[in-house]
Amino acid sequence: MNIGINNIGIASAIGIGTDETLQNLKDGRSGIAAMQYLKSEHRELPVGEVKLSNDELKMRLGLPADRIVSRTTLLGAVALKEALHGIDIAGKRVALVSGTTVGGMDVTEDVFSKIKEDDSLLQYIKRHDCGSQTEEMAEVAGLHGIETCTISTACSAALNAIITGCEMLKAGEADIVIAGGTEALSRFHLNGFNSLMILDHEPCRPFCKTRRGLNLGEGAAFLVLKPTSAGVPTWGCIAGYANRCDAYHQTASSPDGEGAFLAMGSALQMAALTPADIDYVNAHGTGTPDNDKSESTALQRLFGENIPPVSSTKSLTGHTTSASGAIETVISILAMREGIIPQNVGWQEQDEDCITPSTVATKKELHTVMCNSFGFGGNDSSLIITDGVKENHCNATINNCGIVADVTIDNAAQLNELSEYVSPRETRRMGCLLKAATLTSLKALKLAGIDKPDAVITATAYGMLENSERFLTDMTENGEQTLSPTLFMQSTHNTIGSAIAIRLKCHGYNITYTQGSESLEWALRDARRLIAMGKAETVLVGMHDEATPLFRSLFQRMNLPEPPALFSRAIILKREV
Repeated sequence: MNIGINNIGIASAIGIGTDETLQNLKDGRSGIAAMQYLKSEHRELPVGEVKLSNDELKMRLGLPADRIVSRTTLLGAVALKEALHGIDIAGKRVALVSGTTVGGMDVTEDVFSKIKEDDSLLQYIKRHDCGSQTEEMAEVAGLHGIETCTISTACSAALNAIITGCEMLKAGEADIVIAGGTEALSRFHLNGFNSLMILDHEPCRPFCKTRRGLNLGEGAAFLVLKPTSAGVPTWGCIAGYANRCDAYHQTASSPDGEGAFLAMGSALQMAALTPADIDYVNAHGTGTPDNDKSESTALQRLFGENIPPVSSTKSLTGHTTSASGAIETVISILAMREGIIPQNVGWQEQDEDCITPSTVATKKELHTVMCNSFGFGGNDSSLIITDGVKENHCNATINNCGIVADVTIDNAAQLNELSEYVSPRETRRMGCLLKAATLTSLKALKLAGIDKPDAVITATAYGMLENSERFLTDMTENGEQTLSPTLFMQSTHNTIGSAIAIRLKCHGYNITYTQGSESLEWALRDARRLIAMGKAETVLVGMHDEATPLFRSLFQRMNLPEPPALFSRAIILKREV
């Protein structure tokens, strides 16, 4: 089955809508500028903001001015409405799959210092999970009664959402999938990236010898996906895709670019294409020294001396983190439609360790385009888009699977067993939830007699809540100048899944679902789909959540059941022979 792209929608620093985006893309006009809407102490940092205030976005969407709604939701709804224009969904099984990590953090950080005194604000903390933001975005965009799914794998989240959407269609789980991602700038992740010392104080210059880091951006993009048998696609087809794990470090890319190399190679294999068939690569290209060098190495390994034109459009939009994969996929589609190579703005000097990007907007006929998106924890994904239907190599084998191990812990006293698997020195650097997830995962693998699974799939409603709360508390009480990089890099929802993959050196499929109480259901569906389609024989599925004393007290004040202080469950699924 081939997947057609029937419509697209986009909002970023270079435009709201495809027309404005394409014009600025052709002109090479960057949207990176001085901070205008984000209320941060770090006014010195240039950012790629969407050029509308929250009030203007609400007006555009017909929302009341006094409604408190996340900017992530607003941006997503704008892109969604464009993507849905002219699409008939009546009587169809429709799913919305969205990638985000920040979610409603911009609202959370605004109310965080007031929630202890003002009960009227408690509803916004309850909606802190990323899944509730996706549900709200669907409601604002006029999508009612559809399935919603949220994926949070840091900067590869939106591309993984597109991959998930394609897999759902191929498995017959939906007639139409709207897939992509949305992310707004927040003080939380601006300060987090700043604490890692990877933000440039000038406009970013991906692959340039003088590069000093990235500029954060924001935005959203969505694709309407259908099987090509359901009609002629308007914007092209998705021919191949893959997600692989670098399994190297939580924030740094491996020197050999192994995860990126495996993702790109596997996407080509699925599309039944060779490296010579790729006309253009939209690189992840963040502008950080390590990432650009690692991605260049992966590109050189894959393409040898015949690297096609490459550019990073983050020099135009900024790094839109979890939304970047969808935004850059839409940009790649527009470039293919227009027949242009987007320029890598700001590049000045060759780095001997990097590829040479395209630095001017060049006219070129494009039939096959590759788009890369890499996230924290080495979560690397690659997508191949074509201007027509191409036969691909999808394994149609249907396999059954069964659960061969299932381990649960629900209190901290059980963590004493971790010493059987991990040294005390190492456990001292772990938070409670990571300890629990590590214990249940390693114990389940041991019971199943498996050293390393083919895939790691994680489910979580709130992620690394303790670390997020500590980072928020520090930012609220002590200001934005001296914040912990360790807390930030261990606050992302996919910290658990990537930490387990790094420990096991598992380079296979790795994804994290964050759809509230439905997260485990989505994770198990994915695992069974992988095995049924012959893409994995063994899958580690985990459901991991924690609740801090403050978080539990907020639920108590809302007269809602308190979430457990700690819960971790690891399940091993295996193909039945």
